[in-house]
Amino acid sequence: MNRLFLAPMEGLADYVLRDVLTRTGGFDGCVSEFVRVTGSVLPRRMYAREVPEVLDGARTPGGTPTVIQLLGSDPGWMALNAAQAAAVSPHGIDLNFGCPARLVNQHGGGAMLLADPTHLNRIVSAVRAAVPADVAVTAKMRLGISDTSLAIDCAVALAEGGAQSLVVHARTRDDGYRPPAHWEWIARIDDAVQVPVVANGEVFTVADWARCRAVSGCDDVMIGRGAVSDPFLALRIRGLMEPSPCDAEWPVVLRYIAGYLKKLRSRAESRHEDGLVKKWLSYLKRTWPQAVELHDAIRRLHDSREILGLLERAVQSDGFTPSDQPAAIDLLDTADLALG
Repeated sequence: MNRLFLAPMEGLADYVLRDVLTRTGGFDGCVSEFVRVTGSVLPRRMYAREVPEVLDGARTPGGTPTVIQLLGSDPGWMALNAAQAAAVSPHGIDLNFGCPARLVNQHGGGAMLLADPTHLNRIVSAVRAAVPADVAVTAKMRLGISDTSLAIDCAVALAEGGAQSLVVHARTRDDGYRPPAHWEWIARIDDAVQVPVVANGEVFTVADWARCRAVSGCDDVMIGRGAVSDPFLALRIRGLMEPSPCDAEWPVVLRYIAGYLKKLRSRAESRHEDGLVKKWLSYLKRTWPQAVELHDAIRRLHDSREILGLLERAVQSDGFTPSDQPAAIDLLDTADLALG
């Protein structure tokens, strides 16, 4: 099937960036940043605020199905909140068992739950029982906390608890995001469970995607930081653009960045837009050298209006017109590229 999914990325891929990246095209689905579950049932209005895609059939403005991800450790509260979320997230509920963030782990959530496969099973079983049968329950896991000794046990516990598919980030919690990703472990997990497995971790290029599929044996891949570093990566994988980035694409990327900042500024609760733009540029520097110069130019700026003005001047100075785009980008709606 060769499906591609946009990964949940806490603190990075909020709904504005999900809009930008999925509007480009090429993704079959995406997952929200995690919604933290503690000792209460979250109101539906919270989902409308944090995952506004639920206001439009749980799809991004570009039409990509969006799944809500929940993070928590208590089976009962997870079940009650999953039932609430399922009412607004018809494409599925995903459970986070992979977050390596220190604050999350200090409270026993995310990847720390990989120490107890039995407890994983309790959480998934409770959620599956609480969610309507036509709403998928899925799970995202890492290979373990400090080692891979329980990786297979955890995957089996999740699948037997009712997870209909697993996304496996091929690193342990302690690995963080340091390369390499151990895709061979995904193959072992895929052999051990009877549900579909999606490979995840260290896919930044078309060649990475091909190697990941070959080593993991998985048809489906979830892409996170690779898509943030190259917004056209899904299209490259689909064969709709050249497999390697080129300078001619940079003016289009500039329009993406400007549109992203405009949308950030339009949010009622907007703040720290300058930091979010700088964070995205720090990833784009991996792909386009022009992003290094732009990042340096705005590094000391904190007024988002000033940054937007600089971006718009950069777009104009490039003399960009739709005819300058590489042939594959001509297929995109240039109005959408502006995201204005």
